[in-house]
Amino acid sequence: MNTGLKKPAPDGCENSSSPELQQGKINEVRRLIGPLSGTLALYCSDASIARYLRARNWNVKKAVKMLKASLKWRLEYKPEGIRWDDVSMEAETGKIYRSNYKDKYGRPVLVMRPRCQNSKSIKGQIKYLVYCMENAILNLPEDQEQMVWLIDFHGFSMSNISIKETISFLAS
Repeated sequence: MNTGLKKPAPDGCENSSSPELQQGKINEVRRLIGPLSGTLALYCSDASIARYLRARNWNVKKAVKMLKASLKWRLEYKPEGIRWDDVSMEAETGKIYRSNYKDKYGRPVLVMRPRCQNSKSIKGQIKYLVYCMENAILNLPEDQEQMVWLIDFHGFSMSNISIKETISFLAS
C-alpha cells in the first residue's frame, strides 16, 4: 500500500528540492565554515557551496567537511599561482588539453592522453593536471558548472602514469 509519504533518508538528509530549503542549507554551510577572506571567499559563492551540497546529497555536515578540505588544499597547494612557464614542459606532447569543442549539453571537453606522458616528475605531472583543470574551470561559461573528461587510453601502459598520486589528487 502506497500512502504517498516518503521515508526520510537514514541520515536525516533528504534531497532539498525547494529553493528555500536549498538556500537555507547554503546559509548553514556558510555559517559553519565561518568568515573567509581573500581568494578563498571566491570559492564559496552560493553556486559553489550548492555544488558541494549536491555532491553530498544535501548533507550539510558532509558538505562542510568536503569544502573545508578543498579550502585547506587551496591554501597549501596554491593552484592559482601556477603559471604556464611552470608547466610548459609537461604540455609539450599534448597529454592534456582543453578541446575546442563541447558536448551536446554545451559542456567543455578536457582531453587526457596518458600514452603521451613525457616526464618522470610526478609533482610536475600533478601540477600540470591542476593547471589544466583550473584553466578549464575558469573558462566555463557562467551558466555551466560541469565539464567532460575524455580519457584516451589507446596505447596506454601502467608505466605512463603514477596511479596512486593521481587518484589521491583527484579524490581530494
